[in-house]
Amino acid sequence: MNDLKEKYLESIRETAETYFRKGEFFCSEAVVQTINDALGKPYSDDVVKLASGFPIGLGKAQCLCGAVSGGEMALGMVYGRVHGETMNPKMFEKAKGLHDLIKDQYKSTCCRVITKEWAGDNFQSPERKNHCINITGRVAEWVARELIEDGVIKIEEK
Repeated sequence: MNDLKEKYLESIRETAETYFRKGEFFCSEAVVQTINDALGKPYSDDVVKLASGFPIGLGKAQCLCGAVSGGEMALGMVYGRVHGETMNPKMFEKAKGLHDLIKDQYKSTCCRVITKEWAGDNFQSPERKNHCINITGRVAEWVARELIEDGVIKIEEK
């Protein structure tokens, strides 16, 4: 099962990265689409529209990393609530876990800080784009791993 799980998680990462690399989606959109698909599409493909304002740190403001925003939205697909429900304690736990993962690795969740090496190039360099593609894949993989560990996504041999 562990080998199967790792292969599945690798496919999640690759899917999110491919969406971004091919220009089909930006970071936040790629994470949301990938996780919605992994969940069996509980939301229509239109859910990606909700993530469209988040790339490049909130609409190119270079604030909160778009991949992190997309990951938080993807977590909300499972752990979020609707009017009248109490907050699922896992929502905050998972949201903080994703925040801490990125902050620990990159020392920030701010797009401007995470990409400071390429300041001002607005994705003109392939190196910056690849850096963001990698973060996008990492976030999608982390969210999927959490969902597997919680039994939300079940991996079965075919």
